[in-house]
Amino acid sequence: MTVEEKIGQMLQLDARDDIDDHILRRQAGSILHTSPERLERAHALTAQTRLRIPLVVAEDCIHGHSFCEGATIFPTQLGMAATWDAALVEKAARTTAVEVAPTGVHWTFSPVLCITRDLRWGRVNETFGEDPHLIGELASAMVRGYQGDGLTDPTAILASAKHFAGYSETQGGRDASEADISRRKMRSWFLPPFERVAREGCRTFMLGYQTTDGIPITINEWLLSDVLRGEWGYTGTLITDWDNVGRMVWEQKVQPDIAHAAAAAVKAGNDMIMTTPTFFEGALEAIERGMLAASDLDAAVSRILTLKFELGLFEQPRHPDLVRMAEVLGAPDHAALNLEIARRSLVLLQNDGLLPLDGGLTAGSDGRALAAGPTRRIAVVGPLADDAQTQLGDWAGNSGQAGWLPDGQPREMITTVLDGLRAHVPSGWEVTHAEGAEILSLVPDPAGAHFPDGQPRPFVVEPAEPDDALIADAVARASEADYVVAVVGDRIELVGEARSTATLELVGAQIALLDALAATGKPLIVILLASKPLVLPPSALGASAILWVANPGMEGGRAIAELLLGLIEPTGRLPLSFARHVGQQPTYYNQIRGQHGDRYADLTQSPAWAFGEGLSYTTVEYADARILTPSVTAGDTVRAEVTVRNTGSRPALETVQVYVSDVVTSVSWADKELKHFVQVPLTPGEERVVELELPASACTIVDAQARRVVEPGEFELRIGPSSRDEQLLPVRFEITG
Repeated sequence: MTVEEKIGQMLQLDARDDIDDHILRRQAGSILHTSPERLERAHALTAQTRLRIPLVVAEDCIHGHSFCEGATIFPTQLGMAATWDAALVEKAARTTAVEVAPTGVHWTFSPVLCITRDLRWGRVNETFGEDPHLIGELASAMVRGYQGDGLTDPTAILASAKHFAGYSETQGGRDASEADISRRKMRSWFLPPFERVAREGCRTFMLGYQTTDGIPITINEWLLSDVLRGEWGYTGTLITDWDNVGRMVWEQKVQPDIAHAAAAAVKAGNDMIMTTPTFFEGALEAIERGMLAASDLDAAVSRILTLKFELGLFEQPRHPDLVRMAEVLGAPDHAALNLEIARRSLVLLQNDGLLPLDGGLTAGSDGRALAAGPTRRIAVVGPLADDAQTQLGDWAGNSGQAGWLPDGQPREMITTVLDGLRAHVPSGWEVTHAEGAEILSLVPDPAGAHFPDGQPRPFVVEPAEPDDALIADAVARASEADYVVAVVGDRIELVGEARSTATLELVGAQIALLDALAATGKPLIVILLASKPLVLPPSALGASAILWVANPGMEGGRAIAELLLGLIEPTGRLPLSFARHVGQQPTYYNQIRGQHGDRYADLTQSPAWAFGEGLSYTTVEYADARILTPSVTAGDTVRAEVTVRNTGSRPALETVQVYVSDVVTSVSWADKELKHFVQVPLTPGEERVVELELPASACTIVDAQARRVVEPGEFELRIGPSSRDEQLLPVRFEITG
């Protein structure tokens, strides 16, 4: 291969740009963000190159085949995390791979292993929440689903663990800001999920945007060489995030020009350079100036070519298969799985007994609830009650990353909350609707239309003012109704890369709407359709019921209606904590012990709702927790049991959670950490003894020398339904030396 051909293989370029130049001049080895028409053109151009090395095609298929018309769009990753069910998450990823593969895409930039730390961060919705153990369980499941039984499987696609590592430890919630993380802290919380998927065979890693201790992750040799490729023995392919190499010049300003940046990126062990087209010229210049040797490219190019061989692209380039696409995209069994995941993702946060609504105990042959009482009228209000595309969340349809679906996914594939209730209330019930409020409008960024690298700046959000006429219409509907369902939350303009928020409150006229609805005195149910936890006003906190649904995907509206009507049970549990006020940040449960007092002078530190919480339509009691192995070595298994009993009249799927607390540690450490959980079905009145096991080797800390160790001494298992101490039953055991 010529030097130009080698550099080209290391380039992944945006197919929405000048694709002829990308492939014929720069000889790009990979493209992303391609419409079907552009993909056909890209393959034709590749066939004109000297070596005709096949392209590897990538897309952000985060929770479904994001920008493929008619694909199945699941709840966002955060919504899936609320199921606490690795098997379901694996099925979602497997289904996504089956839909992605015949469209000619080979590589998804998923799963996200970032840990939510500050709820203001715009990418919270892409994470699995705030706990490293839960993240590791679900991310591993997603990798297994994408990669199937091996890359030779024609339905397998490449998974990519991102963003390696520490990207979510932001300052002030600002996206891609300096992550102030020591190496010990990195090993303590941020690296374990990545180490797990690395050892389990995730074939690619994507690097974060940020600097850590002043060093961009792109050139952090300790992370890339010493830890990832050294300690973990990782042999997969590394890819930068969007223009990481260019950002070192124009944004972070740690490299004087693109030649220096290209040389540094290659020497640090990067393989594929995403969307820095000038890397081609920069690498050539670096070689000409003696900053790089041509042979320095060989390791990266070898890994890229190996990846293409493993996918079998030289024998079968996996171009789009229109027949297979027609068979699998949006297939009925995929929609059924989507509905199951949406049902399991819903988290009931508050309920004074209003739910389930009377009359909705079972479903008839038409799918409607069977009335058990008088006919009712439901007023469904709010700006998100019938907003189909917002229901899908970020990285889907018309969320802004791809231009070939300007109207988003087909409306007929999406069931909104309004759709769901109209379709499933008992015959004779009436469902009315009013928008009630607007959320926002967009205005140009005063800093200009583009960033220094030419990328467009997002527009700036301007919150909407209350509209008296809209609120009056909603109040009129509510006053005539027996129940009011208010669907509020956030929109895509408040979510995603470069779209962090300074506040966690409901934006626009939504608070004014909730205040007006509460003033009617009618039973109020708040549906929080939001990409992340938001701070709710008193009028919402005083509602009869509150349901957080994240962005529940195409089947979300049906699942929500079924839950309100009692056709299904609420089983979701929070994968992260809700703040009472933005000033409480951070609110994650596993914080380090040691501070003056346990509250603010003016506010509790306790979250509004804590990690692991979620209500059922029944009550489950925990009793008789006991340790079966009071003394173990680090190589043994810790065993315990607890009795759980369904004391209500509805079935339950109880998520029994097991936290570990190391009583005395040689260095400061979290007071408790989730280490195990199991989901237990319980019929009304049923009592079960649940056996719990976890390896003693999981009871680790990272010591002062940044070594992960098990320190002998006293430990507690804390067993219960959430991370709140008052709900946990503690039992002691000892690990001997």
